Amino acid sequence: MHQKKLEDTYRHKGLRKKLMEEIAAKGIRDRRVLGAMNTVPRHYFFDSSFLEFAYADKPFPIGSGQTISQPYTVAFQTELLGLEAGMKVLEVGTGSGYQAAILAELGCKVFTIERQRLLYDRTREFLPRLGYAAIKTFYGDGYKGLPAFAPFDGIIVTAGAPYVPDELLQQLKPGAALVIPVGEEIQEMKRIIRVSDKEFREESHGNFRFVPLLKSKAKDE
Repeated sequence: MHQKKLEDTYRHKGLRKKLMEEIAAKGIRDRRVLGAMNTVPRHYFFDSSFLEFAYADKPFPIGSGQTISQPYTVAFQTELLGLEAGMKVLEVGTGSGYQAAILAELGCKVFTIERQRLLYDRTREFLPRLGYAAIKTFYGDGYKGLPAFAPFDGIIVTAGAPYVPDELLQQLKPGAALVIPVGEEIQEMKRIIRVSDKEFREESHGNFRFVPLLKSKAKDE
């Protein structure tokens, strides 16, 4: 899928700039988030036959029953995390690698976990081609997070979870946030901030639609 010549033309850059203006008009205020998304060529994460969809503010299938999230949703979740350069962040659901690249552009130390073997193998090879060799990719169960590398300054979940996994909450630093869509058919975007060792504060930030967050590893075809 990704073994193609990577070109970022003036047309691509123009479409990306227009998309950032569209996202900003929908309420995204963090200029660093918009800047990071304006830097990453979203069309690199698409099969070439679907390039016309790369700069539409819509999700799109990437195989293995997964999608690349709507750009507005990527911006919304990233903004909610409130990250600073140098922070350590965990992404649950690597998918195409696009969200991980945005986090890397913000200057974060990125750890990302994917349960679908095909997506994991593809993204592990592809991200270094784009200059993101520092992103740490893992094949595993996102519900369990990465306890060996915890605690994190932020955790982002890019699939809809039926409940908030306690394992992820326990991997937050005090003051850090877990941003996670929770629900079955439609998900409620939650930001859960770890106030202290045993205390958490939960906020709700509207409804979204995600593919489901599934347990265990999958050797997809």
